[in-house]
Amino acid sequence: MMAFWTEADYDDHELVQLVHDRASGLTAIIALHSTHLGPGAGGTRFWHYAEPKDAMRDALRLSRGMSYKNAMAGLPMGGGKAVILAGQDRAKTPAMLAAFGDAVEALGGRYVTAEDVGISEADMVAVSQRTAHVSGLPVQGEGAAGGDPGPFTAMGIYHGIRAAVRHKLGKASVEGVHVAIQGTGSVGGGVARLLAKDGAKLTLSDINEDRANALADELGGEFVAADAIMSVACDVFSPNALGAILDDEGIARLEAPIVAGGANNQLARAGHGEKLAARGILYAPDYVINAGGIISVAMEYLCKRDSAPCDINEVRKRIAQIPERLEEIWRQSDATGVSPDLVADRMAQKLIGR
Repeated sequence: MMAFWTEADYDDHELVQLVHDRASGLTAIIALHSTHLGPGAGGTRFWHYAEPKDAMRDALRLSRGMSYKNAMAGLPMGGGKAVILAGQDRAKTPAMLAAFGDAVEALGGRYVTAEDVGISEADMVAVSQRTAHVSGLPVQGEGAAGGDPGPFTAMGIYHGIRAAVRHKLGKASVEGVHVAIQGTGSVGGGVARLLAKDGAKLTLSDINEDRANALADELGGEFVAADAIMSVACDVFSPNALGAILDDEGIARLEAPIVAGGANNQLARAGHGEKLAARGILYAPDYVINAGGIISVAMEYLCKRDSAPCDINEVRKRIAQIPERLEEIWRQSDATGVSPDLVADRMAQKLIGR
């Protein structure tokens, strides 16, 4: 594992910890970017990485993104993230989850974890047997906040797409608007269903072709292969799978005036937001539009910590404020000529005292 401070994505992180438990076979990285606003909150990703340095890069980039996301969502939480390095067989055992829970507990509340790619609600229940610093657990009681953050992330992205269509295309609704959705899991699938109810035209893609095909049939949309979705001529390209897809090649392939989706770290590198802007493509900064899930997770954790009731309507109210934040970013971008990603970064950095 290369030294994290030599990584291009190291950004004065407060803590970067390698966790290895020989008995269970757990190898994980926990990264805390900032606790300026509160404990670092962000999910745990379970993924097989071709190279260990890829896991480190993910942990560094994702934790920084969580600092920005939580700050821009108005939450009293800092930014953190964990990645568990899965083997090629992607075997996940109760002993590994227990060891990971112990590692989170050892941080004494500086890091609060939840679901992410490869981690389920049931996995978080297992982790919660070893630490209280976990959220995204099954909801207890009707109308209570919490549980799987995926649907809440989808809700925020849906609101954000509507705002982008209004800002860029001057349309008050998404009826007849063509949206190409990359990724049809919990988040992308949720976005597709919400847009379909409003009469949007959908093109869907996923590396799980059966899942994307089935959803396209269900919603009356069209299916395309995973390697074709970024080239679809549409009104909105919505990336809801893994990140770093907006590189030089990806941006050149786009045939859409708007990019608005839930994937984390969509821009491969600094400067790619400016390349989108140069092509006249409106970009919804990922950590602003996809904040719905962390809003739910944070509210659940804070209510539990403070022994206070947590109403799902409060979560929905906060998620409905996402378009206002996006509109402010776009207004500043239009007025200054600075690309939306840089406008958002500067706003977030100020909020976390950097």
